[in-house]
Amino acid sequence: MFTAEGVRRVTRKAIPEVPAEAGLVVEDPGSGFCGAVVAVDVREVTLEDRRGGRRVFPLRPAAFLVEGAVATLVVPKRAPQGPSRSASGSVKVVGHTARTARTARAARIWVEGLHDAELVERVWGHDLRVEGIVVEPMHGMDDLAAAVAAFEPGPQRRLGILVDHLVAGTKETRAAQQVAGPNVLVTGHPYVDVWEAVKPATVGIRAWPQVPRGTDWKTGVCAALRWGEPADGARRVLGAVRSFRDLETPLIGAVEQLIDFVTV
Repeated sequence: MFTAEGVRRVTRKAIPEVPAEAGLVVEDPGSGFCGAVVAVDVREVTLEDRRGGRRVFPLRPAAFLVEGAVATLVVPKRAPQGPSRSASGSVKVVGHTARTARTARAARIWVEGLHDAELVERVWGHDLRVEGIVVEPMHGMDDLAAAVAAFEPGPQRRLGILVDHLVAGTKETRAAQQVAGPNVLVTGHPYVDVWEAVKPATVGIRAWPQVPRGTDWKTGVCAALRWGEPADGARRVLGAVRSFRDLETPLIGAVEQLIDFVTV
């Protein structure tokens, strides 16, 4: 661009302004800290990472990275009253394009069956899509060592495995010990089946029924509670879960460990 006198005037590309809405994920390029907006005023903005750590940054003249592009954060017309939360209790990310199957991480989380996968998706689905993690059912733990070897875990290809009934002396614990390593983490809960990790009150009962040994647990539960077939029970149990508050603590901790492990 030239002035009337013919002297070239250099213009700089303006840095766009982005409203600091609650849940917007940004990165401070100086420190590398990445987190969601949880509070903002005319002087500073507070970010919270997925592990709950918080940092405060000056709003100006700081420039942040939003979806990889430099931007200046500004106070939205209506300042956020607090971040919205996902079903897992994490800050719900807005303005973020979830990874697709082509861009997902090579890491995986394995669970024992379809009901386990559906329950994890129901509570942690938002977190998993943001992180690009795929959850796959193993349909049992038969020949787990061979399956893990075929997966070929590595530093950029970590494997997390969620196991039911992970208590001392069980076949599940022995199988877990065989495959555990620096790139494979096995966690679990003490319940016979993942349904039992749902709080009884969530499905409107006082306690889960005692099922005799040798009887399929889901079949025994459905018979005792008159729920019909296991497929009917699955719809009842999974449909009742709304958030992490509906689950027992051991399952919550086990899944959170796996997500942290595979996203390192």
